[in-house]
Amino acid sequence: MPRSAVSRRIPVSESEGSVQHSSGGGTARPTESTSDDPRQFWLQAFRTVRGETERRAGLLSAEDQVVQSMPDASPTKWHRAHVTWFFEEFLLRRFAPAYEPFDDRFGYLFNSYYVSAGPRQARPQRGLITRPDAAEVAAYRAHVDGALAALIETTNDLAAVVPIVEIGLHHEQQHQELLLTDILHAFSLNATHPAYDPHWQWPSSAKAGTVSAVPLAGIARIGHDGDGFCFDNEGPAHDVLLAPVRLSRTLVTNGEWLAFMADGGYVAPMLWLSDGFAAVEAQGWRAPGYWRQIDGEWFSMTLGGLRRIDPAAPVCHVSYYEADAFARWAGKHLPSEAEWEVAARSGALADAFGIVWQWTRDAYSPYPGYRAAAGALGEYNGKFMVNQMVLRGSSLATPQNHARVSYRNFFYPTARWQFSGLRLAQFDD
Repeated sequence: MPRSAVSRRIPVSESEGSVQHSSGGGTARPTESTSDDPRQFWLQAFRTVRGETERRAGLLSAEDQVVQSMPDASPTKWHRAHVTWFFEEFLLRRFAPAYEPFDDRFGYLFNSYYVSAGPRQARPQRGLITRPDAAEVAAYRAHVDGALAALIETTNDLAAVVPIVEIGLHHEQQHQELLLTDILHAFSLNATHPAYDPHWQWPSSAKAGTVSAVPLAGIARIGHDGDGFCFDNEGPAHDVLLAPVRLSRTLVTNGEWLAFMADGGYVAPMLWLSDGFAAVEAQGWRAPGYWRQIDGEWFSMTLGGLRRIDPAAPVCHVSYYEADAFARWAGKHLPSEAEWEVAARSGALADAFGIVWQWTRDAYSPYPGYRAAAGALGEYNGKFMVNQMVLRGSSLATPQNHARVSYRNFFYPTARWQFSGLRLAQFDD
């Protein structure tokens, strides 16, 4: 079996993110290229990203690709088709008058939440789409790939086409991450503990307790404020005032979480937000997501199958509610997203990227002066700025070149199927 994209630590996000925001006139570069010809650059970028989706899906059977294990997850086949529909809907139908759609019915099946783009299959029912089958989705992708490549090579309006190609590539990279998080959830419900990639290993991480905390205080600037791609929720850049605080350089580990569990952390209501403890009781949480105890030992479902818990590894698959309760138990806090970004910009945080997304204590809301873009793509982000919490960094499933210090991920506080963990902050007395 070939090795997966996540068998190694990926250097550098449904939280499908947000719409592109141009800052300083820079050009985003989702993939590396040696070509000075912009058409060749974007053709190579397009083919690289599209190929990575197929590489990740290539380890899965046709049966694997149709399963939807919960309303928040989507089938692999749907992810592959949806990102294809995105290019067809927002580029080919607009800029390629001679383009012949592969199947006009696919818009209903593979639209996600773009109300302006027309009606759509209900999200919890995506697993009912057994037709088209995986082979026909592959043909759909090839059809759109050929038409999009021809558009890039021949369009007289490259300046208008490129920004949508760029956001489409970043959008597809978000779904590459979701492809892995969603199939892991499905596999976690299978009693045979299937492995996405039997060779997969957790990426190495910094050792806890080996370095001091990162002190912060004063006025700092956060948000995207430079060249290159960003989503619109990363701006406008603005100043923030930080109270004196110290951030842990390292992530909270499984060993620390085991101590929290042993101390009755999941049954102590005073540690929890009211909604959080209600979730604990309703869902029967007694450990992080995918953890299970077998003959007195703790194991976790991973992309490599069921593995014994490593106490030194960062804890993963915890909700915001669990992260908040752990911080309270530890006598500390979760960092704000501004504190996290300022510390990360200084290079002082170990494992800021490439292992787990890190919960912050901030609700997902617009930055001062934010405005959603006009048109259907304006639905990409702004309308989700309520009732969710911000995570920072990136995870082991995040594609290459798809993480940056200003990136704002966001999920509901009960979410545990993402590769989500935490680091702690402590205010000076």
